[in-house]
Amino acid sequence: MDVGELLNYQPDRGAKRPREEDSHEESRGKKSSGRDAGRVLVRSELDSEEQTGDGDKILERLMDQDGEDPEGEPVDESTVKKMILTFEKRSYKNQELRIKFPDNPEKFMEAELDLNDIIQEMHVIATIPELYHLLVELNAVHSLLGLLSHDNTDISIAVVDLLQELTDIDTLHESEEGAEVLIDALLEGQVVALMVQNMERLDETVKEEADGVYNTLAVIENMAEFRPGLCTEAAQQGLMQWLLKRIKAKMPFDANKLYCSEILAILLQNNDKTRELLGEMDGIDVLLQQLSVFKRHNPATPEEQEMMENLFDALCSCLMLPANRDRFLRGEGLQLMNLMLREKKMSRVSALKVLDYGMIGPEGSDNCHKFVDILGLRTIFPLFMKTPKKMKKVGISDKEHEEHVCSIIASMLRNLKGQQRSRLLSKFTENDCEKVDRLMELHFKYLEAVQLADKRIEGEKHDMVRRGEIIDDVMDDEFYLRRLDAGLFVLQLICYIMVEMCSAGVPQLQQRVHQILNLRGGSVKIVRHIMREYAENIGDGKSEEFKESEQKRIMELLETF
Repeated sequence: MDVGELLNYQPDRGAKRPREEDSHEESRGKKSSGRDAGRVLVRSELDSEEQTGDGDKILERLMDQDGEDPEGEPVDESTVKKMILTFEKRSYKNQELRIKFPDNPEKFMEAELDLNDIIQEMHVIATIPELYHLLVELNAVHSLLGLLSHDNTDISIAVVDLLQELTDIDTLHESEEGAEVLIDALLEGQVVALMVQNMERLDETVKEEADGVYNTLAVIENMAEFRPGLCTEAAQQGLMQWLLKRIKAKMPFDANKLYCSEILAILLQNNDKTRELLGEMDGIDVLLQQLSVFKRHNPATPEEQEMMENLFDALCSCLMLPANRDRFLRGEGLQLMNLMLREKKMSRVSALKVLDYGMIGPEGSDNCHKFVDILGLRTIFPLFMKTPKKMKKVGISDKEHEEHVCSIIASMLRNLKGQQRSRLLSKFTENDCEKVDRLMELHFKYLEAVQLADKRIEGEKHDMVRRGEIIDDVMDDEFYLRRLDAGLFVLQLICYIMVEMCSAGVPQLQQRVHQILNLRGGSVKIVRHIMREYAENIGDGKSEEFKESEQKRIMELLETF
């Protein structure tokens, strides 16, 4: 092994979480600019020594360095304590020199390189999460968080790189106890607020700093996956504002923008507080502006398509909060979704889902009326009459498409009043009631699917009873969810539309429904049974008052069916 090979040798720093990126780019998670800076400076020192011809000295120094590497020896509690102590000393020395010689970088550069080196060495702690408590007990977490605002962004990026490895989700699950202690300490030190402040000063046109942003988002994702409850706190500590700003920034599409859309969707999942926060920050407008790009153009790459779907998911989450329905209406979200349905691009699938979320329940009443006013019936009924073949290509099943369309029509029948309701009902009488025929066709299609599922479930129940197993409420709920998944939910929507139509005072519609039921051996009893079961399970997450009034309304509709 000659001196040249030795100079190029770098010990392995431990496994890193790979970053999905274009094949032309290296994995961002593998480098940190601080480390590179350190290597370049150390390399230049070695080069100068090589010029003196003192090859033996270089070999000796490299061997010494390799011997000092903690990865070469078993890492135990004592090693980690020494490492943390070294880190604290170097951090303090660097801080002291920076205060003493603020205008003379040469005086503190070496101390900064030493600090960077020990931060790199600390990556080995990520392999022993059961010793994470030492980082907290010896105050290293507090010191690391302090370095996030270091004047040299190379150091703050190196800290983020370390935090990303320490919080790797697989590592956290190896030692739940160690992970809990670390996450508690990070949150207590307001890690998210500090990381957001650090991201605000990073220049993403510099690759190393863009990597720093990516790794910061990875830390947030890791912590949110381990402890979903921190999403509200993270959003309130400036993260939501930064994400919206980054998503709408006029920059070329890259991996960071994709990651921002993913983190935003995670923050909004099952969380009314973050949904409200986004609404207050005009986030609905930001989402609609970003999605409007895909109105007439398909995403250029699979990554861009993933970002589009993340933004649609975020919008659907937001619409579960009633206050955001109004913001969506005022931001002309209905008009945009309607245009997407007409343009027949990839965005059409998700636009249908957004309309469903925006119009469902009594809170969707204003959106339902507006949808009719902007001639949305002309868009939705062709999709009801025929499920587009393209849907399967973009990863959506016929069942999902038919579920969203039926849900939108059911919402309109529930919410529309006066002239708009008359316009909707007249659509069903057009062309010799062809839309009623289609509805009944879907009814029998899903009835058959549900009957098959019921047969399988009854067989399973019979086997369980024979084995002496008890079918408790949990098992019953599981069976009910399986029936919903098999098509019961769509069947309930279809039956609801049938019952609403027959109670609307249009004899032609009621006669046609009963005529087809009789012709195909259907039964009014089956429809009533499905609707009663639907009424019993209604109101999940709603108030008791809403549940009772809705059940009463459905029972009244069944009386006139």
